[in-house]
Amino acid sequence: MHTKLIAFSIFTMTTLLSFTFAEGITKLSWKTMQNIKFEKKYYKEIDGEMQAPVFTDELKKLDKTIVQVEGYVVPVDEKGRYVALSANPYASCFFCGKAGPASVMTIRFKKKNTTFKTDDYIHFKGKLELNYSDINEFYYILNDAEEIEE
Repeated sequence: MHTKLIAFSIFTMTTLLSFTFAEGITKLSWKTMQNIKFEKKYYKEIDGEMQAPVFTDELKKLDKTIVQVEGYVVPVDEKGRYVALSANPYASCFFCGKAGPASVMTIRFKKKNTTFKTDDYIHFKGKLELNYSDINEFYYILNDAEEIEE
């Protein structure tokens, strides 16, 4: 009996690991995204300095790759082209001053979606883009994003 259970467990783990590696999708945590440094940078658009992100090597390796993220939705576009995704619920998110700018990202949908409500906790996959210089955008952007079941 124990031998069958162990064999089943090893088979199940191998199958799950193979599936994960075959998909090639990294699950990106908010802890990793918030573990960045900042430096002052001059921006011509505002004729002044602002804090700019200095991404870790780990994040740089994930730039332009397919990743999975999860968090709290903050709808910001009535046409359903994109939402903000936050590490925290709306009451304690970046927009109300209780978190940093690396705790929120833009989710740009592959197909428009207007069904999400504030604080829906959703998992997405898409192509990560690190934003080094656009002051009108979050530090992280997930392009061609799709909701996934977890």
